[in-house]
Amino acid sequence: GLYASNAVDIAVARGTDYSLNTKKAVEILGGIERFVPKGSKVALLPNSQHNNPGTHTKPEIVRATIRLCKEAGASEVNCLSWLPRKAWEATGLAAAVEEEGANLKIIDMKDESLYKTVAIPRGKAFKEAKIMMELYANDVFIDMPITKDHVGNKFTGTMKNLMGINFQAVNMFFHTGKFKDPDDIEHLDQCIADLNTVVKPTLCIVDATEFLTTNGPFGPGKIIKPLKVVAGVDRVAVDAYCSTLWGL
Repeated sequence: GLYASNAVDIAVARGTDYSLNTKKAVEILGGIERFVPKGSKVALLPNSQHNNPGTHTKPEIVRATIRLCKEAGASEVNCLSWLPRKAWEATGLAAAVEEEGANLKIIDMKDESLYKTVAIPRGKAFKEAKIMMELYANDVFIDMPITKDHVGNKFTGTMKNLMGINFQAVNMFFHTGKFKDPDDIEHLDQCIADLNTVVKPTLCIVDATEFLTTNGPFGPGKIIKPLKVVAGVDRVAVDAYCSTLWGL
């Protein structure tokens, strides 16, 4: 059965060398070859939201992931985002992506023709996603959030990071109400859960090295430094683990 194998569900590597942590966490899961076939195109979704400390995926983690994909024989590595290039430059992520030979693909978040309509049969809060078409031009999808505080639902991780592939109007629908009452937060949580029923990353690599525990997602705020990189396939398990890092 499912639990008969010795496969690892969640891999955690701790230390001040974030690049090494990334390699080690993936190694514990069985190595990058388990997820990235030779000749495949790989989409990465790091978070470059802000350059305040503890708000974005660290460049060292992104660099290490690109290197791992290339070592596995990936034909292309593409970082996808609708955030402007200046956000990528301010965080040091543009340099990390381009110096490692990957492509930074900025998709216009307001151009609906660049997004694919995807039905959500099990959706409770919404029934139709609009997801960047560019994602579907890749064979492998690696979700690369930073785990941190969020002004609305208190926590952002692998599941919430998928809002980074949504059409702008869809994300505005997720954020209806601006979190003035619990129903708004429940709505956001349900939208995230709905989206996650139709988009399934191949692998998640999470920056839990140093991150905001207050005033998220943009900061500045209080930062804690667990010095961990967390990897896994099961988003619920990974997010549940990450939430414990600051006692949620």
